[in-house]
Amino acid sequence: MKKASPPKFLRELLEARSPSGYEHEAQAVWDHHVGSVADETRRDAMGNRISVLNPKGDPVLMFAGHIDELGLIITHVDKQGFLYFKPIGGHDRSLISGRRVVIQSRKGPVLGVTGKRAIHTMTQDERGKVPELHHMWIDIGARDREDALKRVSIGDVATYDVGIDPVYRSVATARAFDNKAGAYVVGETLIRLSEARKHLAARVVSVATTQEEIGVRGATTAAYSVNPHVAIAVDVTHATDHPDSDHRKLGDVRLGGGPVVCRGPNINPWVLERIETCAKKEKIDIQYEADPRPTGTDARAIQIGREGVATGLVSIPLRYMHTPCEMVDLEDVENCIRLLVAFALSLKPGEYGHW
Repeated sequence: MKKASPPKFLRELLEARSPSGYEHEAQAVWDHHVGSVADETRRDAMGNRISVLNPKGDPVLMFAGHIDELGLIITHVDKQGFLYFKPIGGHDRSLISGRRVVIQSRKGPVLGVTGKRAIHTMTQDERGKVPELHHMWIDIGARDREDALKRVSIGDVATYDVGIDPVYRSVATARAFDNKAGAYVVGETLIRLSEARKHLAARVVSVATTQEEIGVRGATTAAYSVNPHVAIAVDVTHATDHPDSDHRKLGDVRLGGGPVVCRGPNINPWVLERIETCAKKEKIDIQYEADPRPTGTDARAIQIGREGVATGLVSIPLRYMHTPCEMVDLEDVENCIRLLVAFALSLKPGEYGHW
């Protein structure tokens, strides 16, 4: 069975190293693929990329997918040249040590390894505990502090050095499908809509948002700037089709089962109904998740932008979130694009999602 390979745009986003606040490499990928097609692409003080298609259209429709990812930020270099760090975003501490990492220094990439004491040197009690952050470090092979500081600086960031690999059929694994997959979806949606602009009433604004992993910060300012009538955030959500999953707590979401549509107070009911209508028309299988509070995505910020935005949330099922080897089904990614294209083309002037 042939394994599917991620499209070039998605692959380049996945290869880009872009921890929150340091999204430069992912910005460049967006500028190349989306900026060359959009009628306008602007940047802002938060590092967001805001690409516009059909600028005189009505209503204003915003798609948002964040381009930042987890990372480590260097906070101290000791006398021996070992680097100490703090996490950017929500890491599982049990997965940090023993990883190859790439540090983004001002002089270029620096390779290193996350280290801690070997299990052989631990007591039985220590072996059963997750190490604290100050008991881990990054080793770049430096002779001493002076040698290390010739290559890195306090405030440099690191990401896991993990590639993109097809696994089986349309399933693939990579370091940062959360949320390069969502950023790809909203960018690729604009690219495809550019080929169907004669059928498009809405002004479409696809935004690659920054700093989602540390508090939906880019989406907060982008929603104010764009001031959309209607918006859909695209992110990943937990696929629960694995052995250690209690569906009574986490719901039932399957890899390959189609885009996941959220319901709850963060979601505008008019937008939800339109998403469902478009999915049915395009014969796209969708799944559901429910959230009783503002979701942990850009949708929470967009909904309350300015006087309020009719907001929806479409997510890509993902296994092993916030680990070095996240897994998605590329067919789910493709169907998210198809769903957003259909949604955009369905909008008519004056449809603002008021209810």
